[in-house]
Order: sequence, then C-alpha cells, then structure tokens
Amino acid sequence: MNINLTIIGQAIAFFIFVVFCMKFVWPPITAALAERKKKIAEGLDAADRAERDLQLAQEKATENMRKGKEEAAAIIEQANKRANQIIEEAKEKAVEEAGRVKAAATAELEQEVNQAREALRGQVAALALAGAEKILEASIDETAHAQLVEKLAAEL
Repeated sequence: MNINLTIIGQAIAFFIFVVFCMKFVWPPITAALAERKKKIAEGLDAADRAERDLQLAQEKATENMRKGKEEAAAIIEQANKRANQIIEEAKEKAVEEAGRVKAAATAELEQEVNQAREALRGQVAALALAGAEKILEASIDETAHAQLVEKLAAEL
C-alpha cells in the first residue's frame, strides 16, 4: 500500500464526512443552538420586563402610600378644624346662655328689689301714719289722706 494513496483516501473520506456533517448534522445543531439562544434572550427580556414591572409597582405603591398619607393628613386637618369650630360654637352658645341667665337673674333681682321697695314704702307709710297719730294724738284716716300717703311713700 502506498502512503500517498492512503492519505488521499483519508482526505476524500474526511471531505465526504465534512460534507455529510455540514448537510445533515450541522443544521440541527445550529437550529438547536439558535432556538436555545432565542429562549435565553426571551427569558432575559421577560426578566427585564418583570424587573420594570416590579419597579413600576413599587413606584405606584409608594405613590399610593404618599397619597394615602396626604389624604389622612387632610382628613385629620378637617377633623381638627371641625373640632375647633364645634368648640367655638359651644363657647358662643355658652356665652349666649350666660347672657340670658344673667339677664334673667338681673330682671328677677330688679323685680325683688322693686317688691322690697314697695314693701318698705308700705311699712314706712304705716310708720309715718303711726308717728303722725302720736304726734297729733288724733286718728288719721288713711282713705281720706291717701294722696298725702302716696306722695310721702313716693318720696321715700
């Protein structure tokens, strides 16, 4: 056997093997690699989308929390304003009621003072009549001298 012929035979067999591999073996391998590369790229894109969605969800949650806190603060502020308003209204009502009570007490006191004055006038008139009777040692008719008694009572 000739070594050159063997090398040429091996080269031809190798060439046929390479053509066979390029025709039948290599395309399924490259297709599998391409499909795997596509799946990996899709997985990475999905992971990026999920990360963006997570970040958006966190931003929305943060925004909702901020809005909730602002609304809670506004509600608390309104409640405080309403409480202060109720307190002011109660104070005004209390002042009005105190004024009414004071006016009623003043009117009642003035009425009692007038009654006491009238009672004192009557007593003073009776004492004046009694004193005049003793001085004059005569009886004074109250009906006859009613004008004089009223004038005397009015002066006192």
